[in-house]
Amino acid sequence: MEGLTKLLAIRASLNLGLSTELKSEFAHIIPITRPLVPQTKTFDPYWLVGFTSAEGCFLIDVYKAQTKLGEAVKLVFQLTQHSRDEELMNKLVEYFGCGSVHINDNILNYRVKKFSDLTDKIIPIFQKYPILGVKAQDYKDFCEVANIMKEKGHLTIEGLNQIKKIKAGMNKGR
Repeated sequence: MEGLTKLLAIRASLNLGLSTELKSEFAHIIPITRPLVPQTKTFDPYWLVGFTSAEGCFLIDVYKAQTKLGEAVKLVFQLTQHSRDEELMNKLVEYFGCGSVHINDNILNYRVKKFSDLTDKIIPIFQKYPILGVKAQDYKDFCEVANIMKEKGHLTIEGLNQIKKIKAGMNKGR
């Protein structure tokens, strides 16, 4: 029982804590105190790549807009964490020199939307320190769309259709 109590105290301190059912069954559980980890101004690039692989998204947004084609394309790099990690998320803004942190309920999102920041700051890091695993495929697609946009291909119907096809094959569409 002692081991179970320790495990539940750890679980109670993570993310959303214990479920309502567990709280009612184990009302005596006190969440452990999580130590504060001091954040540095720089990040190990390999840690950053692994963090992105676990908590990041390379998003392609095709949306209705008042353009010649009636649609536009926006790229977004995003990292997501619980609100208790606000210091970490703000350090990402400093580290990359771009982007912003947004909060929604208890969720923090670090987002970079500016095209030049994506092509000049974000993409080069992942070119130098490649992502491994399934997220690498999404990053490759993201870069392909960025290249199409650099060449102004997103302003043509052919280019827009090519971007839509790439987007449809990303993430769960693979």
